[in-house]
Amino acid sequence: MANRIPQPDETLSAVCAALSTGTAADAQQLLRTHYPFNPIRPSARDYTPRQCMVIFRRDGFLDRYSGRRLVFPGTLRLLSKLLPEDFPFHPNWKSDRCHFAYWELFPTIDHVVPVSRGGADDATNWVTASMLANTAKANFLLSERGWTLRPEQAGSSWDGLASWCLDVVERDPTLQADRYIRQWCSAARAVAR
Repeated sequence: MANRIPQPDETLSAVCAALSTGTAADAQQLLRTHYPFNPIRPSARDYTPRQCMVIFRRDGFLDRYSGRRLVFPGTLRLLSKLLPEDFPFHPNWKSDRCHFAYWELFPTIDHVVPVSRGGADDATNWVTASMLANTAKANFLLSERGWTLRPEQAGSSWDGLASWCLDVVERDPTLQADRYIRQWCSAARAVAR
């Protein structure tokens, strides 16, 4: 019978038992063998709106973890500009001053295999995920979360309401004075070509 790898809680139980008997060296060895400390190194990622749009379109503006439809970032910000009382936005996303849609429906790029866990930082490892799902997944593998990856949805008719945003901005060019809206609209047009 093959040796079974103990679960993390079993390892910590054995570590506590070893420490209770006064054998710190045995506890250290258990940790090093079965549940070693592997520091997660934070690294900032900064994707251009155009890079994001390529992935969002490939995935059909769907959260690849939940299957939920997401909304084009320019549309969310435009709604906040047009309806500031009912659809507020805060630059620091303060939860008491920013509509929950910014977490629930805002698309982000997530790494299926986190870079901190050896995943590549390129389009082969990027998927569309809501801000909420991205935050919940953090530096975990899908198997550790019990999540599955849904297929790409290239050619989907859902565009995250990007075409609506582009139409509104085209009819009222003064809206392009907002740098954020302008850069997302520009990215959407570039990727649509």
